[in-house]
Amino acid sequence: MKPLKEKISITIDNDILETLKMLAEEDDRSLSQYINIILKEHLKNKK
Repeated sequence: MKPLKEKISITIDNDILETLKMLAEEDDRSLSQYINIILKEHLKNKK
């Protein structure tokens, strides 16, 4: 069973968004998938 997901709306600086889009494309992922990966890794490192 897939984990539940929720749609949200955020405001992000244009330069950060452009970098994220570029990195997501290089990793052959959607922007949403890429942001999820980054956030999961960040939260894992906080523990």
